[in-house]
Amino acid sequence: MGIISWIVLGLIAGILAKWIMPGKDGGGFIMTTLLGIVGAIVGGWVSALLGLGSMGGLTLGGILMATLGALLVLFVYNSVRK
Repeated sequence: MGIISWIVLGLIAGILAKWIMPGKDGGGFIMTTLLGIVGAIVGGWVSALLGLGSMGGLTLGGILMATLGALLVLFVYNSVRK
């Protein structure tokens, strides 16, 4: 997957994660996007390890795994930050 696809997938995942887990996070939109990109990578990596799919493509499964990864990253970020 190209870097542009990761950024787009991370943006989608970050927005969905923020919508699912609202709250006051520092950094605003830029931090949410960065956490979404990290979450997309984490979600894709975990799904590839579990054999649930590959880390490529803007598919519904990819968006779901990236969003779950972004939720995990957002949760860890909020826990460490407090």
